Amino acid sequence: MGKQKFFVNKLHHSSKRNYLKRMVNHKVKGMKIASKYGYDYWDGNRKYGYGGYKYIPGRWQGVAKKLIKTYSLTNKSQILDVGCGKAFLLHEIKLLLPKIKIYGFDISKYAISKTKNTVKKNLFVYDAKKKFPYKNKKFDLVISLATLHNLSIDSLFSSIQEIERVAKKKYIMVESYNNLQELFNLQCWALTCKSFFSIKDWKWIFKTNKYKGDYEFICFK
Repeated sequence: MGKQKFFVNKLHHSSKRNYLKRMVNHKVKGMKIASKYGYDYWDGNRKYGYGGYKYIPGRWQGVAKKLIKTYSLTNKSQILDVGCGKAFLLHEIKLLLPKIKIYGFDISKYAISKTKNTVKKNLFVYDAKKKFPYKNKKFDLVISLATLHNLSIDSLFSSIQEIERVAKKKYIMVESYNNLQELFNLQCWALTCKSFFSIKDWKWIFKTNKYKGDYEFICFK
């Protein structure tokens, strides 16, 4: 197994969250709407998801630079993003490496429709639970940010195995917790999460599925 990284944590903790407000604000209804991954989830009311996930120039640039440096990406590299959403991170990578080959998929048709033209060509709607439509070790790097915890345990295992299969190098970021307070906060906040696992449990899951890549955990303090 690879190493624990901290590419996204600073960005994650820069957002303010009222955990109790979300929990008591008709959360079950919010979960049902969020699970459709449509307009409401991305750009609707905050109680249904992001509350407006807009492109902010440079916001993901620091993460993009860290990925490029850590995994020695060049203009000749090929990268896949599993659960790319609106693909703003891929856009930032493309700005830094204009000739890099970018691929990505997401279950949300709405999100894919809102991606930047720089990366839109090779992005498509697809379910991470299915076998990936790529040959073994096709990609120099496969990344997956804030996606795999939205899968049930059987689909989670198969998706991790697929990432391992198609990637030479890989990086996965998931929601997790260190203690009961963080577990409570996560349970209050998460709308689409199905796999609530501690950091220790996630490491066991990665090891059990023979995942050899890097990983990052975002917690809700």
